[in-house]
Amino acid sequence: MSEKEERIRSIVSIYYSNPAVQKALFEFAQNREVVPRYFEGFGKRPDTFQYPGDVMAAVKKGATSFHASEEIWRDPLQLSSDFSPSELSELRKAWDMLIDVDSPFLDYSKIATTLLANALESHGVKSYAIKFSGSKGFHLIVPSEAFPKEFREQETKDMFPEWPRAICEYLMEFIKPEYNRAISDLGVNYKAIKERTNLSKEDITKIICPECGSKAEKTNLVTLKCNRCQNVQHRPSFKVTKRRLRCIELSCPGEYELESEAELYRCKACSYSSFDKTSFSTRNIATHTSEAKKSKYSQEFKEEVSGEALGSLDLVLVAPRHLFRMPYSLHEKTALASVVLSKEEIAGFTPKDANPLNVKIKSFYPVVKTPEARNLLSSALNWKKGREETQEKEIKKKYESMEFEAMDLSHIEEKDFPLPIKNLMKGLKDGRKRGLFVLLTFLRSIGYPPDKINETCRTWNKKNEQPLKEGYLKSQIDWHLKQKRRILPPNYSNQAFYKDLQLFETPPKEKNPLSEIMKKVKNRR
Repeated sequence: MSEKEERIRSIVSIYYSNPAVQKALFEFAQNREVVPRYFEGFGKRPDTFQYPGDVMAAVKKGATSFHASEEIWRDPLQLSSDFSPSELSELRKAWDMLIDVDSPFLDYSKIATTLLANALESHGVKSYAIKFSGSKGFHLIVPSEAFPKEFREQETKDMFPEWPRAICEYLMEFIKPEYNRAISDLGVNYKAIKERTNLSKEDITKIICPECGSKAEKTNLVTLKCNRCQNVQHRPSFKVTKRRLRCIELSCPGEYELESEAELYRCKACSYSSFDKTSFSTRNIATHTSEAKKSKYSQEFKEEVSGEALGSLDLVLVAPRHLFRMPYSLHEKTALASVVLSKEEIAGFTPKDANPLNVKIKSFYPVVKTPEARNLLSSALNWKKGREETQEKEIKKKYESMEFEAMDLSHIEEKDFPLPIKNLMKGLKDGRKRGLFVLLTFLRSIGYPPDKINETCRTWNKKNEQPLKEGYLKSQIDWHLKQKRRILPPNYSNQAFYKDLQLFETPPKEKNPLSEIMKKVKNRR
């Protein structure tokens, strides 16, 4: 046993022998799955506390911390890893919304936690609780009683993890502008971030469009001047080479020479640029006056730290039967207690305030009398729906205009599919709509007949941890089969699909699953 482990075990024994700590753990454990953690790993599942004395019984066996489910069950001991989503819903009584603020830097976690608490309050949620995670983050919890039992003809208990995930995503988007500004104002030590997270400055910063707030891209604006007639041209996103361009004036035999090169920012979303306030166009750039060239529009495009890259909401916790550290449990690596805090205490909090030998027990789980989170739930679902509709339009627009070399691929069988598509066919836990888009575009592109596409997609949907609803599945299959133009599957470089869906560890050498199939066919020939 190491010196560190021996020290932690001695603290564990003293700390958990406190009757107030045992009571706090036992009361929070009611109707939850509770699993002790030992130095070597977690204990058996399912498990729960039946008596306050179960805490010390586990400690005597070597338990260092205790973890509970955010889902509330009718009988936690009936849970099984073989349960289907419908069986879990049957046993699930309710769910709390847990927000896990996770950052390698405590100061960033404190900013995010305070902003999230403010966001909850601005949506009418007053009954929430905050606790220290035991390391460098915080947990916020909104009790199940704060949500209506039914909403939009759905039983709330059955909408896990879809609804709490939507709320977490919405809240992160809600606080993002203020969060990024707060981190930028705090000052960023890029060297320290690189050492701790391996993230470079480019990974955690972005240029924001002052017009629409979208991410802008940095490129260049080159000024060319004819060596004969002195005609001036301004070219955006121009690659400077040794090759010279002929003057556009028909009567002039001169060539353009590089006069100057400057930074240029432009927004793809709204076409706003740092050269022209109204639009970004190579057609009209040459007509701008010297007044426009001297403008300081580029100063409006500000570099902003992406707080989401440094401290985001851990959506892994919003998953069936996932566990989180219980209030007043110790952290097995830091030996700090997961203490309960108020919003006002966050700013001045330091790890020494979580010293287990000085902890004062406070109530954690709020008492809720009305479904005060109804407005929050409604706002999050509306936002989620709008974002998905926008993403679908962008995806369809992007890929419906692409073309590949004509080739008969109708004889391709499932065993010939690229590895990412094979992994997709096994079913998904998350990202089912994106997965369906990849599958439909791939099957159509290789010439699968409509009946086989329909059969394959429905078989795939049954393998998903939570199948897509029949109405959505049918509408997407019908839409794709009606399209006259072929919509190609996304490229492997598109992180929103293959990487986020965890369909490969190392990106394939080919750019696209269709091009990978075509290469196989050519090699066979």
